[in-house]
This record gives sequence, C-alpha cells and structure tokens, in this order.
Amino acid sequence: MARIICIDYGGKRCGLAVTDPLQIIATALTTVATKDLYTYLTDYFAKEPVELILIGEPLNLDDTPTHATPLVKKAIIELGKKFPTIPIQTVDERFSSKNAVRAMIEMGMKKKDRQDKKNVDQIAATILLQEYLTNRA
Repeated sequence: MARIICIDYGGKRCGLAVTDPLQIIATALTTVATKDLYTYLTDYFAKEPVELILIGEPLNLDDTPTHATPLVKKAIIELGKKFPTIPIQTVDERFSSKNAVRAMIEMGMKKKDRQDKKNVDQIAATILLQEYLTNRA
C-alpha cells in the first residue's frame, strides 16, 4: 500500500505527517517553509509511494472561511497542477493547533518546545491524519 500524507498548510510553514505503508498509524514527518513545500514533496514522492494528499481546511465554527482559507485553496490548486496523479482531499482543521498544544502538554514537552511553532505544525498535521484514519473505517 502507498502512504497518505497530510499537510497543515500555513503562510510561513507547513507541518507534514505521513502514514505507515499499511495506513494504520500517523507519524509526524517534518515542518518545512511554505516556499519549500513543493520541492520537499517532489523529493519525498520520488522516494515513497503516496496515494492521497490530505490538507487541512481552515473554517470558522459557523463553517465560514477564515483568513487562511484562500491560501489553502490556492495551495490545493497548485498541488493539483504539480502532482496531478495524486488525489487531494481536505479535512476540517478546526482546533488542530489547540489539540496539538494539548497533546504536547500531555506528552510532557517542555514549555520552550511547545512554543516552537514547527512542533505545533507537525503535531497538528499528525492529529488531522490520525483522525482521518480513525474516521474513514
């Protein structure tokens, strides 16, 4: 089986998470600068088979778009152009960053590490991906 990759897309950074080849467990992969995302993905896809790209869709509680929604929509179009053979699906990313911080506290991470946005971004992507895996069955 091929992997599923999840992107917590941001204006400055993107957190990435990936499944194992059997698509059972989500694992944090890395955080990359947004400007480097497509180069990173091109290299990653050359090494690992990926069958689906998940990307967090930012929405307000009332399902209206947030200030970040247009950025994500633009990224989805660009991903589709650069990787036309890999399907792209959005996942609701409401509370993902808050859940990531809560998870880091529960894991016993030091405050300094919890304040590092790179850690928050990749853990948020991991949570989004694990929720997708849990709910798809």
